[in-house]
Amino acid sequence: MIELQNLGASLSVRFNGQEKLVFHVGDEIFAVGTGQNSYSMSRGSFDIKEKIFARHPRKIVKFESTPDGAIIAFGKGHLRLEIANDKLRFVPEGFEEYNRMWFRLPSTEDEGFYGTGEIFTEFNLKGETATIWVAEHINLKQTTVKILNNMVGFKDVNFVRGFDNYESYYEQPTFVSSKKWFYHSEGTSRHIFHFKKDRTVMQTDEIAPFWLGFADDFESLMTSLTEIVGRQPELPDWVYDGQILGIQGGTDVMLEKYEKVIEHGGKVNGVWIQDWEGRRVTAVGKQLYWNWEWDKELYPNLNEAIKELGAKGCKVLGYCNPFLAIEKPLYQEATKLGYCVKDAEGNDYLVKITTFPAAMVDLTNPDAYEWIKNIIKKNMIEFGFAGWMADFGEYLPTDAVLYSGENAELVHNTWPALWAKVNREALEETGKLGEIMFFTRAGFSETPKYSVMMWNGDNHPDFSRDFGLPSIIPASLSLSVCGFGLVHSDTGGYTTILNLRRNMELYKRWFEMNTFSVLMRGHEGLNPDLNVQFDADDDILDFSSKMSRIHASLKPYLKEAVKKNAKEGVGVMRPLFFYYDEKEAYNNGYEYLLGRDILVAPVCRPKARKKKVYLPNDEWIHLWSGREYTGGTYEIDCPLGETPVFVRKENKEVLETLRKAIN
Repeated sequence: MIELQNLGASLSVRFNGQEKLVFHVGDEIFAVGTGQNSYSMSRGSFDIKEKIFARHPRKIVKFESTPDGAIIAFGKGHLRLEIANDKLRFVPEGFEEYNRMWFRLPSTEDEGFYGTGEIFTEFNLKGETATIWVAEHINLKQTTVKILNNMVGFKDVNFVRGFDNYESYYEQPTFVSSKKWFYHSEGTSRHIFHFKKDRTVMQTDEIAPFWLGFADDFESLMTSLTEIVGRQPELPDWVYDGQILGIQGGTDVMLEKYEKVIEHGGKVNGVWIQDWEGRRVTAVGKQLYWNWEWDKELYPNLNEAIKELGAKGCKVLGYCNPFLAIEKPLYQEATKLGYCVKDAEGNDYLVKITTFPAAMVDLTNPDAYEWIKNIIKKNMIEFGFAGWMADFGEYLPTDAVLYSGENAELVHNTWPALWAKVNREALEETGKLGEIMFFTRAGFSETPKYSVMMWNGDNHPDFSRDFGLPSIIPASLSLSVCGFGLVHSDTGGYTTILNLRRNMELYKRWFEMNTFSVLMRGHEGLNPDLNVQFDADDDILDFSSKMSRIHASLKPYLKEAVKKNAKEGVGVMRPLFFYYDEKEAYNNGYEYLLGRDILVAPVCRPKARKKKVYLPNDEWIHLWSGREYTGGTYEIDCPLGETPVFVRKENKEVLETLRKAIN
């Protein structure tokens, strides 16, 4: 419980009897100002330039106690502090003429910071500046540079771009401190967080309330945070029963590939056909026609095939997004009804996606919102899909004209959450929540309460730290500490162009990692013909089938972890520091705990057959050899098929289950 102790010259914030913060008269913790941003967007990536016209620091002049908290007065304007059990809500009042604010808190050199959305290259953000603005994570320029580097033999898997230029699909103005407190802003604008050596400064491009929450342990901290941002529901039971095969190319191809895996003893709980609505071949690969209707030419008798596979315990999943292909019927209907986002001239705003333009359904228009929701209900849920990828959400231009009349700059970040809400309501209104699931790529503050699951987006099919297999781990952990605890990745990566392609070793290592995740799902990639696929030969069929059996054996364990996430907001993938107060635990972003008792240290380098693994102070059993370890750093053998996995000795049941599955 939080208590505020007003001593006249100071205000002490105490949690469970311990002082967490203290403010003094004369402290300069807050500033307001005015500014303007200019935005340039290219294929979802943004160049943002800011002009600050005025910045006015505010010194504390006095404190006032109130029935539910206190007021920090600055002379002109104040912060109203409202106590809500274990957290404080700060409400700025009296600053109507401003559109910028800064809030500063002290920090110690050894304090770590985590979160701010989905961060692929960093774990502990201390010393970094994080910009909260939803965008395309991988742009064309970055991919082209990597392809050219590959051509000349420069393949530095450790290379990452400067963090100041970082963009991500999922951004959230939320972070967690290693000192067991969190910050969360209610703002929807761009935010900038400066995690400096001795202080943390939060800039918001609007005047908006924000929260500070405190706890005695990290599980309780996540419960407190997710009381604000929301939690994901429990997943359908079938999700845990093996792997979801990523397949494209038509009904016969889908059925043939499914049977291959079954013949090799694989556990298959679903097939995911992203091209069910049609496929277009472009300069960058095999892409999709964004017209959310069954393509009967490419997938003849799909309705019957769904029933046939369902009888065998295999679900069929599809794909959709909030765009419309301008060559197709649904766009013609939407534009006639005035359902698309407009530009300044009143025309449909056509956004270029890789090589082609597309229109956006205006989700602020109640009629358009219901229109796209009913398409999902009829063409996907009633059709028989058991799930789908609800892609995109990052591309709303800041100069768009919305039906609601809202400023698109303040709506931009919330767009992916609004898209998730459409999909969630489609499930709830048809009574299918808990039976059908969808997974999203982009997100913001309300996404945790609307989306069912995340996936990590369009990663490169390589071992690079910036976009490849290693990036999945810090990305998933940063999502988890923001309150989104269900996340998975495309097995083998996605962005396949020229020499940027999936080889067998990379594919197997990704299979190993995804075996120990909440969901095991594949993807053929942007150019399937360039990639190794799960049915390339008997070896990979046997390998992937074995991994799917191991994953399926985790069903009871994963279901309990998902239940905990739904009830308490504690993610399935968790940072080591959640339970181990050790320096390495606070800085290691490439190992994770799956639930409480399984530690996974994926192999993140090509040709590696040994790996240095950090084990926190506990009793651990190496899954593959059965050897016992205590805390420390060890060199572990990791031949293909045996990525380092350790089970806490305390959990004998899951250890026995896994040992049985691997033998």
